[in-house]
Amino acid sequence: MAIKPNFTRKKKRQRSGTAFWDSEYQNPEHLALSTSPGEDFEKFIRWLSRGEWASLLQETTLAVDLGCGNGRHLTYLANAFGMRGYGADTSAAAIAKARELATDLPITYTVAGMDAPVPLPDASATLTLDMMASHYLNAKGRLALRDEFYRLLKPGGFLLMKTFLRDGDLHSDRLIESAPGPEADSYIHPVIGVAEYVYREEVLLPFLEERFIIHKVYRSHKHAFHGRARKRRTITIYAQKDPYT
Repeated sequence: MAIKPNFTRKKKRQRSGTAFWDSEYQNPEHLALSTSPGEDFEKFIRWLSRGEWASLLQETTLAVDLGCGNGRHLTYLANAFGMRGYGADTSAAAIAKARELATDLPITYTVAGMDAPVPLPDASATLTLDMMASHYLNAKGRLALRDEFYRLLKPGGFLLMKTFLRDGDLHSDRLIESAPGPEADSYIHPVIGVAEYVYREEVLLPFLEERFIIHKVYRSHKHAFHGRARKRRTITIYAQKDPYT
């Protein structure tokens, strides 16, 4: 889960990385935590359920959410469709919250990094989720994650990905200029103290198309007003593993 940058002067950072997230999930100071599914997620599920892929959402199917946070999306899928779930997050505190939400639901959670191999068989999931999480990975990690999603999906299964978009995002430009990260299009987050990567669309779409068929692309549009930065810009992608693989 991402947080909005604040460019005012801050007190010296006391926690970073996983320690920051553990603290936030226990006593949030920067995050607006919610147990309800995000709007972009709900839009995707409505799109799936109304079309030819509705069968991907049922009791016999599995969803995998890496960087799952408090598990709100897997909880929704289990309650709404009876789906099974597997979620992983680097924050033990987030996983504790996820397990609280998943009481009596068919969901398994573990504390692990997004780029760690998932202990599930090939072609075992119909849905995989990367919701504002993989931008914390480096290039090697992002590649490993994409290929792990591909391995986990059954033919015809979907990856739902939402991430930051560099194109037209003045916040990204400012962050990269003031605290450049270890690779191009990355910065050191002013609060969390770790590197974040921001995709350009011309990079992200070909990267996914090496493995997936892209059906839908949605870009946020309230990122600037009269040349001034507003919200961070995001991109949401519906990507499918070839049904005939």
